[in-house]
Amino acid sequence: MCDKKKLQQEIETIMNDRRLTYWQRTDALAKYAENLLDYPEGTPEEFYQLMESREINDLGEGHGPRSPRYILPDYKKFLKEGSEFLRLSAPKNLAEAVNALLIFYHNAHSVDRFPVFLGRLDDLLEEFVVREDYEAAKQTLRLFLISIDRTMSDSFVQANIGPEESVTGNILLELMPELQNITPNMTLRYDPETTPDGFAKKALDCALRCANPAFGLDSFYKERVGENYGIASCYNGLLIGGGAYTLCRLRLGTISENSKNSEDFFSRRLPLCIDTQLKFMDAKIRNVVENRAFFDSDWMVKEGFVQSDRFVGLFGFVGLCECVNNLMKKDGREGRMGHDAEADALGVRILETLEKAVNEHYCPYSYNHRFVMHSQVGAADDEGNSAGTRIAYGDEPELYEHLRNCGLYHHFCPSGIGDIFPFDETAFRNLDALLDIFKGGFKVGVKYMSTYLGSGDLIRVTGYLMKKSEVEKLKRGEAVANDSVCLVTDKTPSRHLTEKKVRSFDE
Repeated sequence: MCDKKKLQQEIETIMNDRRLTYWQRTDALAKYAENLLDYPEGTPEEFYQLMESREINDLGEGHGPRSPRYILPDYKKFLKEGSEFLRLSAPKNLAEAVNALLIFYHNAHSVDRFPVFLGRLDDLLEEFVVREDYEAAKQTLRLFLISIDRTMSDSFVQANIGPEESVTGNILLELMPELQNITPNMTLRYDPETTPDGFAKKALDCALRCANPAFGLDSFYKERVGENYGIASCYNGLLIGGGAYTLCRLRLGTISENSKNSEDFFSRRLPLCIDTQLKFMDAKIRNVVENRAFFDSDWMVKEGFVQSDRFVGLFGFVGLCECVNNLMKKDGREGRMGHDAEADALGVRILETLEKAVNEHYCPYSYNHRFVMHSQVGAADDEGNSAGTRIAYGDEPELYEHLRNCGLYHHFCPSGIGDIFPFDETAFRNLDALLDIFKGGFKVGVKYMSTYLGSGDLIRVTGYLMKKSEVEKLKRGEAVANDSVCLVTDKTPSRHLTEKKVRSFDE
């Protein structure tokens, strides 16, 4: 039986949290109610033990998610056909198109009340933009971006542009530095053969000024995810018209702490954690598909903007760096990931072990009946675990060695992986060289990378954007509109999120 008094006290605490806006309190109350449920039937007993030991984490999805975690609606179909549910016909001009999209966004959702994918904006809007006067189109898109930022106050809302240059893409790159918005997170789907250097340099200049856009290697995602893909949330490569059922992750650093040495890690602890997470993901996906009111009733499904056979399960992990360093030390060997060939080889071996287990696991509901690996950016309580495959912040090697190290690991994670390389003001005078660095990174195996100005207010934290000034406001007890600020508050010092090595062209 639940302790009614305790439940009431906890509800009162959420309702009276003055650091939260009204909608943030509403969301917190809904999540609290959801977590009064048990985990789905079929959850293995080992899951509870490994959650307690912090070796597995469900990334706050809740005990009984009401829908898939990440949903990427087919907005192109919507703009061509309209929607019966939304009582909208196909738009005829730019004003109608952005109005229609804003209405769709308001009625869509993913892991929370906001959509994590807003579409490939240039592909969606170019036909309307080119029929307008340039300045008039720019003003319409300015209002569109402002509306997104003020109404979808979550840093995991993502939009894409590219790989081709477009009028819409150019306007967005001009507007983003001016507006300094946190939302939407933006990715340039980059192709060295297709994306003009001038457009790429304009995107880099934009990124230095406002941490947007990041660069994703278009050919990699087309090959490993599918031709019609989108980058959602932080950097999740998923099929448009589908998405991801769930994202659960292993804390590799913590698993290594609970292992005697590398032999014990590979023979006992890691297999247990992998098997448990796979079974837990199966249980959660089965529950969403068979028991929840989504695939049989949601308007996005009924009108064909989302299809069940385009969803996949994301097998995530964090803490590869700490895992490698811990095991090296327990084996009596020197060397750290990013600084030693033996340590880097151990990191590759760990990911090969994960990949083999994930590829061999059959899931009836997942796209191609397989899960895909995801290098997860981390959560507020990930003590002792850096984001995904990233070298611990503050311990990064020289830039070119760092890029080569990233290239060892990125290909394992087609559903999402990325690294961040902040620069100082010298980058503005060296955009050609900065583009060469990005091109070189992609040549040595990097698949997704981003930059920002180290001294700026708007930065990339792990995979999402944040303003340092808003973090400070929340620390002072003031409410801020963006939901994601709380993810770095208080935990920032222990996770060293603002201590990434800032590169300079004067070195």
